[in-house]
Amino acid sequence: MKRILIIEDEEVIAKVVKNYLDANGFAVDIAQSGDVGLQRAMDEDYDLLILDLMLPKKDGFEICKRVRESKNIPILIVSAKKEEINKIHGLGLGADDYIIKPFSVGELVARVKAHLARYERLTETQVLKKDELRIRGIHIDKRSRKVFVNEKEVAFTSKEYDLLLFFVQNPNHVFTKDELFEKIWGWDSLGDSATVTVHIRKLREKIETDPAKPQYIETIWGVGYRLNV
Repeated sequence: MKRILIIEDEEVIAKVVKNYLDANGFAVDIAQSGDVGLQRAMDEDYDLLILDLMLPKKDGFEICKRVRESKNIPILIVSAKKEEINKIHGLGLGADDYIIKPFSVGELVARVKAHLARYERLTETQVLKKDELRIRGIHIDKRSRKVFVNEKEVAFTSKEYDLLLFFVQNPNHVFTKDELFEKIWGWDSLGDSATVTVHIRKLREKIETDPAKPQYIETIWGVGYRLNV
């Protein structure tokens, strides 16, 4: 259940909005002063803020600025301030929407749902990007541990995958055989740095167009290997 915090000193407005949001399946809290609202917004995990501007103790502009500095949740300003300069200022501080009083509560609920849906899509996209790595023709899906080379899935053993992933996450950096063996196998494992040479050869056979002339994993003679991007 999504949690929403209403920071509003007009009790009647706050309760009407809360009742509508409750009826739509949200968990809603109310703070009637700016200092309390800011404290709760910072200390608790809310999914969206509905924020008035004219508040006792601390105004909505300051709350918006402080929350946006540390959190990326949607912030909807609801205010009687109609001047365009206030709207520009609020949006400039990081608010996602600016609604002028008096307003339709039904429209407010619709905007709440729209902003939450948009935020979820953005969050999912960010997670997806973190779980996927691409370097030229190589595409690694970390969630499924699948590797695609020029859009075709290629099978890798567990250590081949770990070694390739390490290279892709650390491009243009030269690693010695000993460093690679320690990172991927660990010194407690059976084998030695010669194992790295064997796995580099296997990787090249799977990702290079011509393994004899590698374009991805380059040998730095006398030092080690580097993944070129």
